[in-house]
Amino acid sequence: MNASPLTLTKKTHSCIRIEKDGQALVIDPGGFSEDDAAIGADVILVTHEHPDHFDEARLRAGLAANPAAEIWTLRSVADQLSAAFPGRVHTVGHGDTFTAAGFEVAVHGELHAVIHPDIPRITNIGFLVDGSLFHPGDALTVPDRPVDTLMLPVMAPWNKISEVIDYVREVRPRRAIDIHDALLTDLARPIYDSQIGSLGGADHGRLAPGDVTEV
Repeated sequence: MNASPLTLTKKTHSCIRIEKDGQALVIDPGGFSEDDAAIGADVILVTHEHPDHFDEARLRAGLAANPAAEIWTLRSVADQLSAAFPGRVHTVGHGDTFTAAGFEVAVHGELHAVIHPDIPRITNIGFLVDGSLFHPGDALTVPDRPVDTLMLPVMAPWNKISEVIDYVREVRPRRAIDIHDALLTDLARPIYDSQIGSLGGADHGRLAPGDVTEV
């Protein structure tokens, strides 16, 4: 695990920004996140092709703003970007590891969670950053190593709260922080907070867009 602390900024929905030693890594600047979510990023990671996680305009803006910025993602996304940004878009999959802008990243997972048996499953990967923080994308992937901070997909068309709670129990992080929460209304949040917090077995919290914490 890298000794330098990570600073986490929550963006809207599943997008997060991680900073360390003057470098910034952004995961899933999708269509629900801020227009400038990828601006200032040195590293951009995309878990899968669904538009709430992958927005081409936001990615292009991030790459244009920083000519040294690069993207690591799975093939379905890379194929849509690599021709426009030769050498700056890298295809990765389960089991791969790489270093980017000082961040150590390990890739876990292969498939999106089941939305409905009649809907074909697409590919999805999760990213473990500096052996500490795990963002699973749209899946309940359990890494084969301990996780300190789990970014928790709390509310989606493909999950229910019992699965979310069991996922926290299986990963056993020190703490879980909500993502995939743009569809969760303020009316429902106290219910989710109470049940995940009391049954998950880990410190559970949520951040509003723009909130910052150290991990």
